[in-house]
Amino acid sequence: MANQKKHRWLPYLMVLPAFSIMVLVVVFPIVNTVARSFRTTDGRFTLDNYVYFFTSAEALQSLLFTLAEALTVMALSVVLSFLLALYLRFSKSPVSRALGKLYLLPRFIPGIAAVYAVMNVIKDSGSINRIAAAFGVDYKPGLLYDLKGIILSNLWFCIPFAAMMMSAALSSVNDSYVESARDAGCSWRDVLCRIILPLTYKDVIVSATFILMGQVGAFTIPYLTGPNNPKMLGILLYQQTGTYMNYERAAALSVLMFLICLGGAIVYIRSNMKEEVWETGK
Repeated sequence: MANQKKHRWLPYLMVLPAFSIMVLVVVFPIVNTVARSFRTTDGRFTLDNYVYFFTSAEALQSLLFTLAEALTVMALSVVLSFLLALYLRFSKSPVSRALGKLYLLPRFIPGIAAVYAVMNVIKDSGSINRIAAAFGVDYKPGLLYDLKGIILSNLWFCIPFAAMMMSAALSSVNDSYVESARDAGCSWRDVLCRIILPLTYKDVIVSATFILMGQVGAFTIPYLTGPNNPKMLGILLYQQTGTYMNYERAAALSVLMFLICLGGAIVYIRSNMKEEVWETGK
């Protein structure tokens, strides 16, 4: 009897260290941030921290700028990655085999080094400008310190990540499914819409969700390649803490960023919990 009670508590004791760390580094900071976002510097309750971000022109511009950047990077990354994954999955050419070995290479390059490499290509005196000058054309791309520069730099990191996830999903699409559909007279468009997408759309949603959440809080790339104004929310958050020392307002911005990411998280959870008709047997 004593041994049974001991074994009953054993799983909880094994989980306790990980649970304690999660509470310490995740739950407590979130609760503390939410509570602090409703306080003034002297501890009184206020909503002014939130009102600021919906009434300040700078904050609203930064919010819209961040949403535009995040949604654009998400859409381009998902579309380009899916096309790349399709090519790698169904093409047997030497080019596809070479790309299959190289497309993950950007994931192993230090982020700061990759950003500076992209900057040296897209800046007005960079590689693009020098190549154009060799043909007698004075072309200045105007990509750096602009929304376009942030998007291009983020695509360097996001496309390999999303392509990796989608390649794994496409590997579960049996060749016999595609061959049977083609033998039945289906076009490649029908195969894509009726076989491939239904089997892989969850992974597409997961990739899009992770990219969106990563872009909302991005700091390094926007800090190095983006404009001074408007700015990404991650930089605005840094300014509130590092420059203005306004930790209460920074807490409110953190909560707003969390709520934006929560929308993507809800889509992710719903897509994973949804049961398909063929899975339920109905």
